Amino acid sequence: MATVTSKDGTTIAFDRAGEGPTLIVVDGALGYRAAGFETMRLASLPALLEHVRVVVYDRRGRGESSDTQPYALEREIEDIEALIDDAGGSAYLVGISSGAALALEAALALGDKVRGLVMYEVPYNDDEDERRAWRAYRRELDALLAADRRGDAVAAFMMLVGMPAEELDGVRQHPMWPVFEAVAPTLAYDAAAMGEDASVPVERASALRIPALVMDGGASEWSFMRRTADALATAIPHAQRLTLEGQTHEVAAEALAPVLIAFCRPEMIMEGGGDAGQGEPEGERRPYRGVEFS
Repeated sequence: MATVTSKDGTTIAFDRAGEGPTLIVVDGALGYRAAGFETMRLASLPALLEHVRVVVYDRRGRGESSDTQPYALEREIEDIEALIDDAGGSAYLVGISSGAALALEAALALGDKVRGLVMYEVPYNDDEDERRAWRAYRRELDALLAADRRGDAVAAFMMLVGMPAEELDGVRQHPMWPVFEAVAPTLAYDAAAMGEDASVPVERASALRIPALVMDGGASEWSFMRRTADALATAIPHAQRLTLEGQTHEVAAEALAPVLIAFCRPEMIMEGGGDAGQGEPEGERRPYRGVEFS
């Protein structure tokens, strides 16, 4: 483990591995290194680390990172900036779920420090009923956290994303429940990144001027993810669009790895994983391991 100090004095803990351009993984709600979520495995995949230097970190208030109040979204952007500066001044970002909303805001704020942005299943939703549900969730979450009812805050989040109320008692007995309760206050941080009503921020996205890749999973639990990804890819001037077939919202690290290599190392070719030009006619490009963006 290594640490950096953010602008407000918050300590941000991270792991770094691999060779090549730096890629910072921005996890979503309740995720951090010790939680064992699938995307944290990106920092241990040899096939990825051969080509990309991967940074996984604990967002403030989670795991081994500290926290400083009052919270503001700008502070989390400063955390990412501190990681980028530690990596040499530029990096790619990959955001997962609500972490993709934070990564988008960081990319908009940090200019050429962000070389490119990958977004997987960011849960913006333009449906009016869902926007009302989001506003109600934010009010409930604020009240529960103010009363330090962390377990109920986690339950409110899980019900928002579709868990039936009758299953909550069983889930509270799961060994991961104390892990979730420990970082429950950071649910408000994800809510801030998603915005007041979690609608697709097409106007803000249209201001992004770096390469971007917007993805959803072909087996996603939520059909709106595809509409959201389409809307973002249309709004972002230099966006590419990809559906990872067979993947759910908890995307497998092995499914992400070749896509991230192709995005961060566009010179890579399909056969052999070598640099463009090795065994290829001059000027000819082929996709890396079959990954083709639209």
